[in-house]
Amino acid sequence: MKQIICILLFASFGIALAQDASNPYDLKLAIARTGDRFQVNASYEVPITLCDAFAFITDYEGAKGFPGVVDSKVLSRSGNKVRVARLLEERILFIPIEMRSELEYVEVPNKVLLFEQLSGDTKYYKGSWRLLPDKGFTTFKYDAQVEPNSSLPSTVIEFFIKNIVRRQFEAMAEMASLKGSSSVKACK
Repeated sequence: MKQIICILLFASFGIALAQDASNPYDLKLAIARTGDRFQVNASYEVPITLCDAFAFITDYEGAKGFPGVVDSKVLSRSGNKVRVARLLEERILFIPIEMRSELEYVEVPNKVLLFEQLSGDTKYYKGSWRLLPDKGFTTFKYDAQVEPNSSLPSTVIEFFIKNIVRRQFEAMAEMASLKGSSSVKACK
């Protein structure tokens, strides 16, 4: 009986360690449905300077390295506004789904990045990135509302949004950490 208890304790300890190790950036994700729209709130911490964090989230063409992002091009820049065309591809139940969008970003250096879809395959997409520095780390806070344009049942969409979004934020946190540790550019 003692052996079984020990095995269960070690197994549960190993599971707890695996869960901690799989979330080294303190990723928090909440997705709530309100009518046809989804509210997505996420945050993660990265050991990166505020300046490097802002450079990371405004590297629009570098987003091609994120899961699901096939293409991302800057179309125009005017003052603190940037227009970007994106092509995303995901698989839902083995069916490839492509989504195109044109987004307008408003940059407030080292503080916030506001965005809104101007045209695209979703009915509505608008939100922000906020950057919060704290003792050698920067917290990335993402808040957005999205209304998909799909004939799939909303419960199916919600399930896949939750899984896809978590994977994307985990990859972003990892990439931000790598870029921050290899950054050599001087901040303003």
